[in-house]
Amino acid sequence: MVLSIADIHRSSTGRRVFWWLMFLLPLMPLAWIVFKTLEQDLGADPAQTIVTFLGLWTLRFLLITLAVTPVRRVFGWLWAQRYRRMYGLYTLFYACLHLLAFATFILGWRPDLIARELSERPYIIVGFIAWLGLVALGMTSTRGWVRRLGRRWQQLHYLVYPIAVLAMIHFAWLIRAGFGQVLFYALLLALLLGYRVKSLVKRRAGIVHPS
Repeated sequence: MVLSIADIHRSSTGRRVFWWLMFLLPLMPLAWIVFKTLEQDLGADPAQTIVTFLGLWTLRFLLITLAVTPVRRVFGWLWAQRYRRMYGLYTLFYACLHLLAFATFILGWRPDLIARELSERPYIIVGFIAWLGLVALGMTSTRGWVRRLGRRWQQLHYLVYPIAVLAMIHFAWLIRAGFGQVLFYALLLALLLGYRVKSLVKRRAGIVHPS
């Protein structure tokens, strides 16, 4: 007999085991890049490889976070909702690593270079604004902040949508990969945002209720 994820969540032990699995899996990309660094197997430009890799996983975790609600509604995977905040925080975690890697390996923490990048490079400015937005969402993701902000908490966290657009622009501007990779992630983001626009239109028309 094959157990579904919903069946696993019906037992406390199953929930704990699955929670730890979902918690540890996002650390695998970090473990991989650390391993490659120790093996000195990062290609001709290791610094750029690390920065790009961490930025790409930031975008991936952001898209995974945005996918939770559509997946829950379309497939009825109610268990997925349990992990949305976790993956949102992992998005912030990898965004911070991406920024730290850029400041350390590319700029060498030189104040003149940092000031120039933040004032003259459009893709850096866009990425930095997206990072600030993620920091704001991460800091207010606790239950305490949910209680303090009340209805305004949901309004604040709608910022994830423009943040995702800014992150996509930053990615498309910066990435050294081919056009196909950029197009794939852009289409995926457009699909996720399009789903939310469609749901919003239906709610305002009284067709469905928010969930």
